[in-house]
Amino acid sequence: MNRWLPFEWIAAIRFLKEGRTQTLFIIAAVAIGVAVIVFMSALLASLQANFIKRVLTSQPHIQLIPPDEIARPQRFDRPGLAVAATVQRPAQRIRSIDQWQKIAALLKTWPDITNVSPTMVTSALAVRGDSNRSITVTGIDPDIYFRIVKIPDYIVAGQTRVLTDDILIGTELARDLGVKLGDKMIVSAATGASRVLTITGIFDLGNKAANQRSTFVALRTAQALSNLVGGVTTIDLTVKDVYAADKIANTIGAATGVEADSWIKTNSQFFTAVNAQTLSNTVIRIFVGLSVAFGIASVLVVSVIQRSKDIGILRAMGTAQGQILRIFLLQGGLLALAGAIVGASTGGCAIVFWHSYLRQPDGTELFPLVIDPMLFVEAILIAAVTGVAAAAFPAFGAAKLDPVVAIRG
Repeated sequence: MNRWLPFEWIAAIRFLKEGRTQTLFIIAAVAIGVAVIVFMSALLASLQANFIKRVLTSQPHIQLIPPDEIARPQRFDRPGLAVAATVQRPAQRIRSIDQWQKIAALLKTWPDITNVSPTMVTSALAVRGDSNRSITVTGIDPDIYFRIVKIPDYIVAGQTRVLTDDILIGTELARDLGVKLGDKMIVSAATGASRVLTITGIFDLGNKAANQRSTFVALRTAQALSNLVGGVTTIDLTVKDVYAADKIANTIGAATGVEADSWIKTNSQFFTAVNAQTLSNTVIRIFVGLSVAFGIASVLVVSVIQRSKDIGILRAMGTAQGQILRIFLLQGGLLALAGAIVGASTGGCAIVFWHSYLRQPDGTELFPLVIDPMLFVEAILIAAVTGVAAAAFPAFGAAKLDPVVAIRG
C-alpha cells in the first residue's frame, strides 16, 4: 500500500506508529471531547423538540384578536378650551373580529400559513348541582381546529365529538364538579344565556390550571352563549416555519389591521430559556474544541522536539519545507479524524442508551429521541479541521528547522 501513498502520508503514519502511546492518548482525548459534543447536542435537540412539541400542540402558532378598545377625550370646537378630566381605559367587551370572513379567506391564500381556524372564546360558569366553576369556553370547528391544537392526543376518556349540545372538559374540572362521561352540566355565560351540555370527552393537557378552566364546544354554541351569532373573537393559525411565526404575525398585523400574537411572543420566557440552552451548548462546544486543539498541538510540539534529528536528516536528503509542513499537518488531521470517528460513535451510543434508560413512571419515553445524521458529519469535520489548525504551529516550527543544527542537536 505504501507504493501508492505520497511520501508525506508514509512519513506521517510512520511517526504516529512509532509514538503509539502518545497517539492513543490524544485519540482518546479527542474522542472524549467529540463524544461530549455529540451527546450534549443530541440531548439538547431532543429536549428542545419535546418542549416545542408540547407547547405548539396545545396552542396555535399565531392568534389574531380584535384590537383593544381605547377611550378618547372629548373634542371641543372652541379653541383654548381645556377640560380637566381623567381618561380611563374602558373595560374590554367580548366582540367579534370585524370582517373576519374576509381576513380568513385572505390568510388561506398565504403560502406560509397551513391552517386557519376561526374560534369564539368567552368566559362562563359551569354548574353541576351545588358546585360551580369559572371556565373558558372555546367554540371551534373541530375538523379544522384539531389540526392546530391536538386535543385528540390529550383525550383520556370519551371521544372528541363536538356537536351543538356537546362539551369537552379537562380532568381537573371533571374532578371538581364530580362529573363523568355522559353527564350533563349547565354552562351560563355573562350575557345571561345558558345551555345544558353533555360531556362527550375528558382531556389532560398536562397543566392543572388549563385542565380546570379550558372547555371546548361547537362554534355555534359559543356564539349563542356570547350573543355574537356569526362572529368570532379569534382566528388561530399554524405556519410552516414555527421560528418565523413572529415575523409572519407582524406582517399579518400590518396587512389586516388586526392584532396578531405569535407563540414566540406569548411564550417569551420559554423561548428565552431555549436560546439560553442553545448558547450554553455553543459555549461547551467552543471550550471542548479548544481543549482538543491544545491537546493535539502539545503532542505535536513534543513530537517535533523528539524528532528534530529525523527532520534534519530528511531536510538534508532533499525533503522540501512544504513536505515537512504537510507531514505534521497530516498527523494533526489524522489524530483528530480518528478521535472524532470514535467519539461520534461513542456519543451516539451514549445518547441512545441514556434515552432508553430514562423512563416515565408509566414506562413511556421521557422525551422523543432526535438524532440528526448531519450532527455526526459536522462533529467529525469540525474535529478534523481543528486538528489541522492545531498542528499548524508545530508544523511551521518543524519546517523551519535548520538541518545542520537539527542533526547536531
